[in-house]
Amino acid sequence: MANEHSPLLVHGVYSMMGDAEDSRGGSAVTGEASPKSNPRKLNTFFGVMVPTILSMFSIVLFLRTGFVVGHAGLLHGLLMLCVAYFIISLTILSICAISTNGAVEGGGAYFLVMISRSLGPEFGGSIGLMFYLAKVCACGVYVLGLVEAILDIFGKDPGSAVSQGLRVLPQGYWYTVLYSSLVLLLCLVVCLVGAHIYAKASFIILLVVTMSLISIIISPLILSPQRFNITHTYGNNHTVTVNPSYTGFNGTTLKNNLGPQYSLDYSTNTMMSFATVFAVMFTSCTGIMAGANMSGELKNPSESIPKGTIIAVSYTFTVYVLLFLLLSSTCDRLLLINDYAVFQRVSVWPPFVMIGVYCASLSAAMCSMIGASRILHALALDQLFGLPLAPAAVTSSSGNPWVSVLYTWGLVQCTLFAGQLNVIAGIVTVFYLLAYAAVDLACLALEWASAPNFRPTFQFFSWHTCLLGIVSCVVMMFVINPVYSSASIVLLLLLLLFLHYHSPTSSWGYISQALIFHQVRKYLLMLDSRKDHVKFWRPQVLLMVANPRSSCQLICFVNQLKKGGLFILGHVQIGDLDVLPADPVQPQYNFWLSLVDKLGVKAFVDLTLSPSVRQGTQHLLRITGLGGMKPNTLVLGFYDNCYPEDYFLQDPVFCEGDRGEGDNFGVDLPSFQAHFPPVRHAESPRALQPEEYVSIIHDAIKMGKNVCLGRYFFQLPPESKGVTYIRGNDNVDTIDVWPTNLLSPGSASYADVSSLFLLQMACVLNMANRWRRASLRIFVCVASESGDQGWLANEEQFRELLGMLRIRAAIKIVAWDNVARMFRGPNSESQKVSEDFLCAVNTLLREHSSTAAVRFLYLPHPPSSSELSQQYLTQLDTLTRDLGPTLLIHGVTPVTCTEL
Repeated sequence: MANEHSPLLVHGVYSMMGDAEDSRGGSAVTGEASPKSNPRKLNTFFGVMVPTILSMFSIVLFLRTGFVVGHAGLLHGLLMLCVAYFIISLTILSICAISTNGAVEGGGAYFLVMISRSLGPEFGGSIGLMFYLAKVCACGVYVLGLVEAILDIFGKDPGSAVSQGLRVLPQGYWYTVLYSSLVLLLCLVVCLVGAHIYAKASFIILLVVTMSLISIIISPLILSPQRFNITHTYGNNHTVTVNPSYTGFNGTTLKNNLGPQYSLDYSTNTMMSFATVFAVMFTSCTGIMAGANMSGELKNPSESIPKGTIIAVSYTFTVYVLLFLLLSSTCDRLLLINDYAVFQRVSVWPPFVMIGVYCASLSAAMCSMIGASRILHALALDQLFGLPLAPAAVTSSSGNPWVSVLYTWGLVQCTLFAGQLNVIAGIVTVFYLLAYAAVDLACLALEWASAPNFRPTFQFFSWHTCLLGIVSCVVMMFVINPVYSSASIVLLLLLLLFLHYHSPTSSWGYISQALIFHQVRKYLLMLDSRKDHVKFWRPQVLLMVANPRSSCQLICFVNQLKKGGLFILGHVQIGDLDVLPADPVQPQYNFWLSLVDKLGVKAFVDLTLSPSVRQGTQHLLRITGLGGMKPNTLVLGFYDNCYPEDYFLQDPVFCEGDRGEGDNFGVDLPSFQAHFPPVRHAESPRALQPEEYVSIIHDAIKMGKNVCLGRYFFQLPPESKGVTYIRGNDNVDTIDVWPTNLLSPGSASYADVSSLFLLQMACVLNMANRWRRASLRIFVCVASESGDQGWLANEEQFRELLGMLRIRAAIKIVAWDNVARMFRGPNSESQKVSEDFLCAVNTLLREHSSTAAVRFLYLPHPPSSSELSQQYLTQLDTLTRDLGPTLLIHGVTPVTCTEL
């Protein structure tokens, strides 16, 4: 036989109302938060409804509702509203399902089993970063909206020499950036110092916003119709003045405002369309996760999140519909299109609306900034993006992640250079749609995986709603802006690839594993062994390994030989479970799987406990694999007295690297090396006797398994594990095949099952990537008495056979009359092959195949009597002595087919 994880992100941060803020509380180390530091005291109203309503009203309610109705009209506006709320309603169903699946901890949309913990680190981490960027851009939108509202009251025309009234702030692009930067600096100070004070003021902010809404709704009952003069200054001091009117409730006004009338946006001087207006309007729908993000503060999150979120979304939808109807019935379209702050003009007390605008804008900006910083802090603690985000894991003594706040402040500052809210609204919408699609995908994956532990108490969802939510989000992304959508998906794929190859393995659980298991089980049931056909045969190998220290090159070689087939590393632990306190096999799996990872082979591992190696091998041959995927070929290392080399001392992977923490499954390098004992010395007693070794070969043949014996594979260079080049020779190495039973000179057939199997295996190796450049040579042994004509006939016959098998190879004719005459010793009746014959065959092989990279030889059938086992092994030892890497093969199953 051939010889961590990321912390659970329970850390002290302030409970905020952003779309992805963290409300976990507790210490900065892993572990449970103490009840005193993180009391669960919020009910449905204060914990879910208040933050969700504030997040969804944000800047759009006061500054862009008129813009939407003015350009899109009432009908298109209501259509946009219904489409937007249809999309977020599907996502809400997914949020409610996931949040009611067991105990809900704090952590926001990224952490809360929605994205990272449901989709795994690759997809979850990449979507988490995209969600972070969405929050950053959203913060920029709210800051620019606030500055826009301020300038609408206090801004003066840059060309005017004298200010009038309160209009004392000069306007222009750089002034807008300056004012926005000052507002953002205020948000930064609050996030760094007074975030907890702001959190407690959320209900007061909601009251102010609600009172502002009430004043807007009752204004048409008090105000009389009036006209306004509105002047806009464009480039080169070009001014345009319009005289829109406020009509109060008027049927003609409603009729004129029913249809769309897309025109130039006065702030960006670009033509509006359904997609661009929808992109602006959808920013009001980006707060549906605010309640879920408060999970760590809720008394009963599994009940509060679904109920509070649904009520809050229904409330905001009702308010928006009411305002759409109100504006389209009372305001001239020119007024709606040319004044973002239309509510202030038509309010019974404009300052009250102005206060509502400032509160809503500043609230949304701070929420987004705090929420974004919490997402970044979570990503940093998960160590998914390495050193660039490592500082973001730093927190203050109170648990505030101030470094991630500074990161977020810097990125938001970059978005402010857009200068206009409408410019970056499309980016915000695309990013949020992608994040919502990810939540739907997480729920869909959990549903499709059919995991028994996915049992949400919220039942009003199905895989249909999840799939429809994903499709809706993706379609609307491309409707809004195909360029932004394509770029965001490309960025997502790049992040996926980066995390797949560079992120540490997590202990969160991978939804991909659950999906794979679910699908593989289905396909294994469909893989019916009764439907097997020789046309689609492939090697399915069980390689028995005693000690991988001396077998790594053979393991790597067989990995090339499997050709996409099943590859299993088998090992027998000698022992009896009856006399052992515990199973010694189970703890070994991680070490063997770590070996597979280090070697980079695509193999399964199967270990067993048995009183003998022979019985253990029988068990593995019978039970290894599943359904139609069971091994058909047994590979063993060669049985000889050769002193095995220690591969672990040659490959840096096994003797260098991290000797402390190890991999993410608890296997460090010292433990790994200690688990596999040093290789056996030549004088050490062997655990496997010759009789048992030959019996294993015999058993495998009885069970209908092909058998391969590998010798001298330690001579393959460790660094290539494949095609090698001879120093000083530019020719590509060769794969030599000897399909003749060299221990039976009387056998002249090259078309028996074993010979064809040997040809097939050599051809399979030649198809592997690392052996593709090697040339295949087939040696045909013939008797010289047959003359040149006989040789040509043999060569032509064999070439015809290769043509039928579609094997490209060079045929070499070898005369071996002199060798064949030595087959028997002086006593012709003796059953023992003469030593001279074996030495002569060995000389013949070394003469013709000394430069080959690997040799394939015919393995004779083992003797049925155990008394002849040592003699059988001695013959094989003499036959293959000093040949270099050699595989002796005995095939028992048909593997070739000449049919299409």
